[in-house]
Amino acid sequence: MKSNPTPQPILTQPYDLIGDIHGHAAPLEALLLKLGYAEAGSTWRHPEGRQIIFLGDYVDRGPAIRRVLQIVRGMVDAGDALAIMGNHEYNAILYHLPDGHGDYLRPRWEKNIKQHSATLTQFADHPDEWTDYLAWFANLPIWMDLGGLRTVHATWDIEGMLAHPEWRVPGLEWIVQSAVRESEECLFAEKVLKGVEIPLPEGYFFTDKEEIVRDKIRVRWWLPFEGRTYHDLCLPESDTVPRFPVTETEATAGLGYPEDGPPVFFGHYWFPYDGNPRPLAPNLACLDYSVAKENGALAAYRWDGEQILDPAKFVHVKTRLGIR
Repeated sequence: MKSNPTPQPILTQPYDLIGDIHGHAAPLEALLLKLGYAEAGSTWRHPEGRQIIFLGDYVDRGPAIRRVLQIVRGMVDAGDALAIMGNHEYNAILYHLPDGHGDYLRPRWEKNIKQHSATLTQFADHPDEWTDYLAWFANLPIWMDLGGLRTVHATWDIEGMLAHPEWRVPGLEWIVQSAVRESEECLFAEKVLKGVEIPLPEGYFFTDKEEIVRDKIRVRWWLPFEGRTYHDLCLPESDTVPRFPVTETEATAGLGYPEDGPPVFFGHYWFPYDGNPRPLAPNLACLDYSVAKENGALAAYRWDGEQILDPAKFVHVKTRLGIR
């Protein structure tokens, strides 16, 4: 299996990777302090030169979205952090782009309005600032391969990244094209930013984190699907997903990720927080521990070049109760 799309030389730079923030500035600041960063003007800086990598989903849901964006962009602009795009930044861009037919590229349906409402409210008195952030989002990379580690918001799609390395930093024109249903850009954006989904057999469903009944599941994309059940593959795990083998058609759909590939860090999947974040595989870590939930947490991983991830290097703060 090919495993190295447009790699860059392995770096000795140590990184602290932070998962989905969703407008929760207080846990973010607490986590930065716990990681050893200190506020320095418009940025936060580590005395030993470490840098943050933010894994996307800065907006929506939380009470301090402007503050989160000020921190994230301030650190990126100062050279103290890198940042990639999440599906919420991608959705926000499409929400504000007219489709030429009286609607928008992300339709103003009730679900979409509700999802974006906290951001709209908090920027209501700052329209020019919000427009500037939207332009900034459009030029964030949607994946990074730094040689020794890789980052993406939802799914590391090896074949798609090899086929289109120019899509790494999309830009507005590409994002507009990705709104065309079933276009190659659309399918790639859905996979990389929102995750791989497969349908459940007819008559089966599960209830997601927002109590929405669905007949498709997001899957553990790094696993071969053959011989596994829908329950095995569901990400995150759900007791309402059936425990029988995937169909022959779906068994060939898994992307897979090589066991000897560099570590991949991602977010997106709203893992329940049990006080013990840990790798999903020796070289795979999800850093989304449901910060927008009352019992959630904001999580980071302190990476120092290792290719086998260490559970002891996860750092986390609870959403409501401060530093853990």
